[in-house]
Amino acid sequence: MRRLLPLVFLLPLAACGVSWTVPVGAFAGLNLASIMALHRTLFDVIWSWATDRDCSIVYLDQGHGYCKPIEPPPPNQPYCTATLGYAMCWTDPQAFIDPPPQLADGPYQLTPAQEKNRTHGWP
Repeated sequence: MRRLLPLVFLLPLAACGVSWTVPVGAFAGLNLASIMALHRTLFDVIWSWATDRDCSIVYLDQGHGYCKPIEPPPPNQPYCTATLGYAMCWTDPQAFIDPPPQLADGPYQLTPAQEKNRTHGWP
C-alpha cells in the first residue's frame, strides 16, 4: 500500500491534453472506490500515512473526531491471593516485600506485542 501511494501524485500528469472533466471524474471515482474499500478518501489515506494515526472523514460523518483518539493503557489487574475462605485483592503488588503467590495464572500487564498492537496507527 505504501509503495503505491506515490503513484497517486502522478495521476494528474496522465491527463495532459484532455478536458478537465476527465481527471476530475477519475479522481472522484478513485475517491468513491477508496471510501467503499478502505472507508477513507484519498486525502484520508495520505493523512493517516503521514501522521501514523487512524483518520477518516467517515468518522466525522458518524459524529466522532477526524482521527481516532489514542487509547489510554488499560489499568493494572488486581493482584489476588488466597486467604482463609475468600480472596484478598490489591492494586499494587510492589507494596509487598515478599508477595504471596497469586490466585490466577494470567498476565499482569500487556505484553510488548499487545502494547504495539494497541498503539499502532493505520494501516
